[in-house]
Amino acid sequence: MTEEPGAVTEVLAALARECGVALEYTGWDGQRRASSASAVRAVLVAMGMDAHDDAGCSRALAAIDDHKWSRMVPPVTVLREGHGSQIPVHVPDGEPAEVSLTLEDGSSRRLEQLDVYVPPRHDGTRTIGRATFAVPGDLPLGWHKVEALTTGRRGRGYVVVTPARLDVPAWVRARRPWGLAAQLYSVRSERSWGIGDFGDLGDLGALAAVRTGADFLQINPLHASEPVSPIEASPYLPTSRRFLSPLYIRIEDIPEVAYLPSQQRAVLAWESERPRRMNASSDSIDRDTVWRSKVSALEQVYVAPRSAGRDAQFEAFCMREGKALEDYATWCSIAEGHKGVPWPEELATGVRTAVEAWRDEHADRIMFYAWLQWIADEQLERAQRRAKDAGMGIGLMTDLAVGVHPYGADAWALGTVMARGVAVGAPPDMYNQKGQDWSQPPWQPRALEANAYLPFRDVVRSAVRHAGALRIDHILGLFRQWWIPAGHEASDGAYVQFDHEALVGILALEAQRAGAIVIGEDLGTLEPWVSDYLNERGLLGTVVALFEKQHDGSPTPPEHYRADALVSVTVHDLPPTAAYLAGEHIATRAELGLIAGSEADERAKSDHERDRMVEFLRSRDWMIEDWNEEDLVAGVHKLALASPALLTSVTLTDAVGERRSQNHPGTNTEYPNWRVPLADSNGVPVMVDDLFDHPRLQRLIEAVRSMR
Repeated sequence: MTEEPGAVTEVLAALARECGVALEYTGWDGQRRASSASAVRAVLVAMGMDAHDDAGCSRALAAIDDHKWSRMVPPVTVLREGHGSQIPVHVPDGEPAEVSLTLEDGSSRRLEQLDVYVPPRHDGTRTIGRATFAVPGDLPLGWHKVEALTTGRRGRGYVVVTPARLDVPAWVRARRPWGLAAQLYSVRSERSWGIGDFGDLGDLGALAAVRTGADFLQINPLHASEPVSPIEASPYLPTSRRFLSPLYIRIEDIPEVAYLPSQQRAVLAWESERPRRMNASSDSIDRDTVWRSKVSALEQVYVAPRSAGRDAQFEAFCMREGKALEDYATWCSIAEGHKGVPWPEELATGVRTAVEAWRDEHADRIMFYAWLQWIADEQLERAQRRAKDAGMGIGLMTDLAVGVHPYGADAWALGTVMARGVAVGAPPDMYNQKGQDWSQPPWQPRALEANAYLPFRDVVRSAVRHAGALRIDHILGLFRQWWIPAGHEASDGAYVQFDHEALVGILALEAQRAGAIVIGEDLGTLEPWVSDYLNERGLLGTVVALFEKQHDGSPTPPEHYRADALVSVTVHDLPPTAAYLAGEHIATRAELGLIAGSEADERAKSDHERDRMVEFLRSRDWMIEDWNEEDLVAGVHKLALASPALLTSVTLTDAVGERRSQNHPGTNTEYPNWRVPLADSNGVPVMVDDLFDHPRLQRLIEAVRSMR
């Protein structure tokens, strides 16, 4: 046990256990470590607990117990299909209680009270009794409403019935499909405005299906970005996970553009000239310049007349998205109106009267931001349809980021459902030896439950709406999250437990209804049972071939890989395979201060890792003796494809020979993270138009096909 300064007192430990805050954890190296008392207290404060001292901890424990008895029914009860449950109902002692359940189809059931005696509780002013009601095990899947009645009082909640298992389609198990992985913003065409867009996405999916036989296209999160510059480059730090980034809109594909007067269309063409010149450059992607041109053009299209049918479609979209869309669009208009200056306190804190006054005054601008979401939603739907129509069995594999920007639309709209004063991250591991701070506010688990997990459900529904598969970034966050208090180093945090049974169940329910496969990124520091649990629920795991090692450090034979998984050679947080195996990332990591030890030692380890890989590949006849870089990359992909994994992903960066990393975890301004356009080994940009004629891509696809 590694000792930390400061003592964890008995009452602090009791409050931590009650709130699911772990006092210790197992590090990546297998060593047990204790979280500092200061970190534990700060995490509890972020959860709304008075944990500054032991007296406050005692009061917080008593308040938690009081709260359990003060609510008439639990806000939500989540169970698996075919399993029953019980619901406690709190009423004044001696008063009668009735409980009914309204199913999604509108039918009702009256629940039976069980003969379970629980001693009543006196809260100082009244005596509260507890009645227990049975939830039957034959309920259908879905979100059902429970209502409890007693004299002069009514309580409501949800009963959510989730699939016991999210079954992978039989054809997937039979065919074990493969697909391409791309960072959409980096993959541009002659028609792009300096950044990959939904039109490029549709083209990429159709071409991949026809020219390579790929069954899916794995892409980065497409979540909403800021409406004004500076626009956050990381797709994993969005302003909202409920909505899409308008940066990806292909303006020419909006139906109303075809009916614009010629003069206005000429203006659109003029707006596109500057960002389109960026398409031929390998310089960093400039989202701010792109957005300035796009938003100017989009404003012109927005005011163009729409047909009655198109207006009806827009209205239906707004009704479907409801208050969440209104809140998001309102936040965008406020952010735009206060660009570069602090928000007034009443708007920053979401005071109702101030927000409603803003909405009244800026109604048309709010409608513009809602319209952008409608257009983005339409274009993403079309991209998925094009991929499927071209022959992809799965189509788009979208990505759900682990969190949101601390000052973004979701954090503003969701209020107390997000914890304040802490950020989600990761403790130190072998690749990030100082830990990681992702600058994202986490869900507040107690508040999320109090809101019946509806905010989480809505995020998942948005993510699977136009996707055949969904990758969950850092799915361990549904089990526990590493919380880093403000002012603490990334290594000085504590793990907070979540109700994974509820969260994974809701995820499976919404994915099943959308017909989507779910893949969890279950990498990093985790307990072995987590992957087993995910597979038990029908969620696939993640295998990265470069990470799969035996005890002696040699590559794990692919036949020993997990079957219920998505396997890839590399991931977006690593350099492309050629650069990684050549050790080119070592110098960059040392320069960025990401290596705790010696650069020479790290390079020696990297060289040894490559040599072991070469030895293994040659032993399986997956690489010739007189090999070159392309042979090595192809050989590692053959290794991955030889595994029993249900899905295999091949990155476009590996296919064209890109050497630059998309992201160096642990950096911010030191490296152009998430701004690297797709280029080949010579640094020449590769366009969608020419991508599938690229000789290196063709050779790698040939190697992929040889293993099918």
